[in-house]
Amino acid sequence: MDIVSKKKRSEIMSKIRAKNTKPELLVRKYLFSKGYRYRLHDNKLPGKPDIVLKKYKLAIQVRGCFWHGHHCKLGSRPKSNRPFWNNKINGNKLRDSGNDKKIRQMGYKLLVICECHINKNTYKFRLNNCLILNSE
Repeated sequence: MDIVSKKKRSEIMSKIRAKNTKPELLVRKYLFSKGYRYRLHDNKLPGKPDIVLKKYKLAIQVRGCFWHGHHCKLGSRPKSNRPFWNNKINGNKLRDSGNDKKIRQMGYKLLVICECHINKNTYKFRLNNCLILNSE
C-alpha cells in the first residue's frame, strides 16, 4: 500500500530523469577534465548509451541501482506492490542485457557504472583502467 496519493506519486515519479542525471554528469565532468571528448546518448547504438567515446570504441552506461536491479543497498526493491516492481525491474534488466550484448557485437567495449560506484568514488579507478586498456 502506497503512503501517498496517486496524484502525489505521479508528481514524484515525473521528476525522475532518464538523461543527464547527477551520477552521469559526474562521470562526464571527470572524463572532460582528463581531456576525453565524447558523444552523448548516441542513437546509432542500441539503448543509446549515456556516453560514447568513439575514438576508443567505448560505450559507458551510468545506471541507477534501483531502476536496474543492482545488488547493493541502493538497489533494494520496495515492499509494497512487489509484483509491479519485480516486473518493472526484471524487464529493465532483460532490456539492458540485450542492448549490452548488441553493443559488444558491434565491436564496442562496454563499461557499466552503477550509482553506488559513484557514491563510493570507485568509478574513477574503473574509468582509468578501462581507458588505459583501450588506448593500447
